[in-house]
Amino acid sequence: QVQLVESGGGLVQAGDSLRLSCAASTRTFANYVIGWFRQQAPGKERELLAAIYTKSSTYYSDSVKGRSTISRDDIKKTVYLQLNTLKPDDTAVYYCAAKFRGNVNYTTWGQGTQVTVSS
Repeated sequence: QVQLVESGGGLVQAGDSLRLSCAASTRTFANYVIGWFRQQAPGKERELLAAIYTKSSTYYSDSVKGRSTISRDDIKKTVYLQLNTLKPDDTAVYYCAAKFRGNVNYTTWGQGTQVTVSS
């Protein structure tokens, strides 16, 4: 069973950049797909922003495409999400989640990290 811990959130100004980290504890980290989600308000659906399958296989949603980069370090068992040109609308709790390769649903979630972007 994989466990995930996010870090890197905080209060930033519009236009700033931020790098979020998702550290995993599992011996088989390379076998997991990691996704970054955000939830902008309680009760609102979590939105998938980016996912990484291998270092060369990634997905970005339109919300962050062109201003974000997802990467993974399988030695450190960590996935990063670099967010640039942040906007107040990016304010949300950001979560990373994991699913084993071949599975449809993400089955493990981190506790989340708050990102607040002031105008």
